[in-house]
This record gives sequence, C-alpha cells and structure tokens, in this order.
Amino acid sequence: MTEATASELNERVLGRRWTVRLDAAGRGSAAVRVSCSRPSCAEQRLPSASAGRAAAVAHLKAHLRAAPEPRAEVYCACRAESCRMHIRPADRQTHAQPWRCGGAVVLAVVTDREGRWWQALECCSRCAAAAPGAQVVATARAASGPPAGTPDTADRPSTAPAGAPQFSDRPPPAAGPREVPVPRSAPTRRRHPHGKIAQRVIPHDLQPVVLRDELVELGELFRSYQQRTEPDLALLADLQERKARAFTTWANVNGDVNLRLEARRAEQAATAARFQHQQRTGCSTDSDGPAVPRLLTMPTQWEHARSVLAHVADHSPLPGLEARLLVVMLTLRTAHTGAGNLVGQDVTALGLVDPEDLVEKLTGCGWLCIPGTVGDLLASRPENPTPVTVPSLVARGDGTGPFTFGKKMRPKLSGWAQRVVSDKKLRKTKATAGARLLALTLATRTSDPGRLGPGGRGVPLDSLAAWCPVGPGELQHLVDQLTAADWLAEATVTDTHLIGQLTERVLPFTCPLT
Repeated sequence: MTEATASELNERVLGRRWTVRLDAAGRGSAAVRVSCSRPSCAEQRLPSASAGRAAAVAHLKAHLRAAPEPRAEVYCACRAESCRMHIRPADRQTHAQPWRCGGAVVLAVVTDREGRWWQALECCSRCAAAAPGAQVVATARAASGPPAGTPDTADRPSTAPAGAPQFSDRPPPAAGPREVPVPRSAPTRRRHPHGKIAQRVIPHDLQPVVLRDELVELGELFRSYQQRTEPDLALLADLQERKARAFTTWANVNGDVNLRLEARRAEQAATAARFQHQQRTGCSTDSDGPAVPRLLTMPTQWEHARSVLAHVADHSPLPGLEARLLVVMLTLRTAHTGAGNLVGQDVTALGLVDPEDLVEKLTGCGWLCIPGTVGDLLASRPENPTPVTVPSLVARGDGTGPFTFGKKMRPKLSGWAQRVVSDKKLRKTKATAGARLLALTLATRTSDPGRLGPGGRGVPLDSLAAWCPVGPGELQHLVDQLTAADWLAEATVTDTHLIGQLTERVLPFTCPLT
C-alpha cells in the first residue's frame, strides 16, 4: 500500500489503497497468477481459475486482518482517480468534485463483476456507498477537533450548522459518533449466457463448483484453439485429456450415459492427437525420459523395417551371418521393383571376410543378377553405379510384390539400415558382419525406452535366431562386440533370453515394438 504525505501544512495524507489481481499465466494454459500491488508480496501461480480466486481472496483477507483501522484524518483514496470507481465516464468532469466526498472514513473492499481484481482502500463513506457492491470492512474512530488557531482551522468556523454536510477532507469540529451511509446494493445485472462445451450447455447450478469452472474454462480453451492459424497437436491432446476427465466426473454426478460416451470419445481423440504429434515430430513421449528423435519416425515405418527382416529370414538363399546381412542390404536396395543401383563401397563396408566370393555365390544361385563381373561391381563408384536385379522381388503380373510399402518408403528404410551397419563405433572397433546384423536386428526388437524385447523383458533366443542365425555360444561373442562399440549396456545372455538395454547414443536407430 502507498501513502502520499503532505507537502504543505493544510494538506493531509491520501488514503491507503492496494489491489490483488488474478490474471492468466500464459496462452494455452489453464494456470493463473495472483499478484498484489504491495511490493513485499510475491506472485503466486495456481493451476486453475477457481484455485486462483480462492488464493486471491485469502491473500486479501490476510491483508485486511493485518491492516490498521482506517484513519479519520485522511483524504478519500478514490479522489486520486477522480472517483472513477463509482462515477460514470459521462459525468466524470462535472460530478467528480471534492464536495461529493463526505462522511466518515471507512476501509472498503471493491471488486469487479468478473472477479478478476479486488481493491481495498480508505475512502469516505459516501464514495463507499456509491460504489456498487462495495463492502465496508471497518470505520474510522471519531477524532477530536484540532487545537484552535492552527493554520488548518484558523479561518474555519468552530461549529457547523445543523444539517450541514461533513467533508472527509476536513476533520470534524467536535468529537462524536458519525453515521456511515448504508452502501447501495449492487445493481442487478443480467446473467451471462450459460457456458457451453461440445454443444452442451453447462448448468449454472452444477455441483461441485470446481467441475463447472473446469467445464466453462475448457469450452473457452477449445473455442480459442479453433481460432489458431496453426495446429498444436500436443496442446490439443492435453485439452482432450482434460475434457475426458471432466466429462467422466460430470457423468458420475448426474449419471448421464451420453456424457460417459463423450468422455470415451475424448480419450480416443487425445490418443490420436498424441500419435499424430509423434508422427510429425519423430519423437516419442511414452517414456519418462526426454523425447527421442528417430531416423524412422512413424510406427508404420518400424513395421516395414521388421517386415523386410522377416522376409529375408524366410527367403535367404544362403546360410550364415554374412550372407544374411548382405541379402538384407540388397533386399532394401531393390525392394520396390526388384531393381536398384549398387556401388562397391556398399558391399565392402559391411565387414565381410570375402565379399567377392559371397557375391559370386549369390549370382551363381540366381538370386542376384548383375550386368558384368563381380570385380566390376566391387570397383564401381557413386558416379558410375552398377544396376542390379533380384528376380524374386520383381512385381508380379498384378503389380504386387512381397512388400506393401511404396517407392518413397524404400530409400528411408535403406538409409536407416545403412546408418546402422556403418555406425562409426562399429567401424572403429572393427565389428564383424554378424555383430552388425545383430545390431540391426536388436534395433527393431526394443521397447520404447530402449530395453530389449517386448515390455523390456528381453528378446527370446529362438525368435532372435530366426532373424540373426547364431548359436548361443557365438551369441555372447557378438554381444561383447556390441558392448565394446557402445551399442549395448547391461547385456546378459540367459538360457532363454537376451536381456539388456540399448545405449542412449543409438536410440535414434530404434524401431520400438508397438
């Protein structure tokens, strides 16, 4: 609260005044902040408007309990603003004169109709009575007249005629009780239209009040969201989740089955919006940790990657880990039409012991067709790639093939696999082709936080062997290579499962199980 001290003998102190406000904490949020004009009061943040109003009222009451009683000798505080709180703007110039103030000094509380601010002030009882809805908290005690001959009263009569007005800007001539005018009642105002949400009118007498406030606020937030120029799917998902909880509570209050169905639809809408947000951003928010930006951003892409590994497991022309890895990479290069381009580095960078012999075996069995020799293929460079064909992947007469993804999806899957098998630390530690195939397989067999297997319970060895043909004895050696390359952490091979965690470094390569 502030005071203006007198600069001359015939001036007196202006009445105290302070304001408690309730404002929105930010756009797109239900939180509010409560602030007080007193410098010593810290700002408060509350989760909802109803909680904010309760905190603001409690804060104001604490001030009123601690504040001293109103002083009889102060000027009316509303004079500082030309009595704007109760004088209409059209009459402000002609009626906002000092002679309109009168009566005992009181401590009054005034609030706006919307409940957004509360103001406590020392003012005259006439102004308090003129302010709609003002509540008088305390009245100043009667003060004795000032000593005769003081500059403030030397030119004034010692008594006032009977029935003459008493001015709050001058002390009364004699001690005695002063009557306080009864505040006029707040004018009856027309009720605002009922709040609406999802084309439903919110009853004005809905209990509890917290539920009604939440429904009204949600309706306003949804209408505000519809005015946005750009969608915010994360915000929409949060609003739908709040709507589902509010409608469930509303249904519990009045037993309306339709409200419960609406709550269920809101839950489904929230899930869909959250899923679309993840697809657009390439991030997953299901885990407790930070969101992971992945190379393959959508669950459909993750399923396509698993479908390629499963197809190769069923149709690999040659046995062994090295043959399986090369077949996977060639399948991804030619998956859409059965034809693609290849350069020598695509083969030699896979960590194969004898890449030339392996390519000759694939061409010898008819699985792979190349226009020249194997040496020409391994010597080819990006500016002059070698066209290759895999006959088993060529589309049939009806235009269908073994895979359902299109030509735009194929390079994404191929690029993802190439990034995995040519990882810098795998190359630095000289990981074998078997370790790289295992890394590619495990990237598609994790839960969202990076734990191996469905629900993080580990990958069964029998299903792992179908995609990465390795025995239990050899598996531990490959796991050690991936651990050394900072791919695996806390990895353990049991009799039935491979248990462990992919490191945070390689989480962008993962295709979580959905």
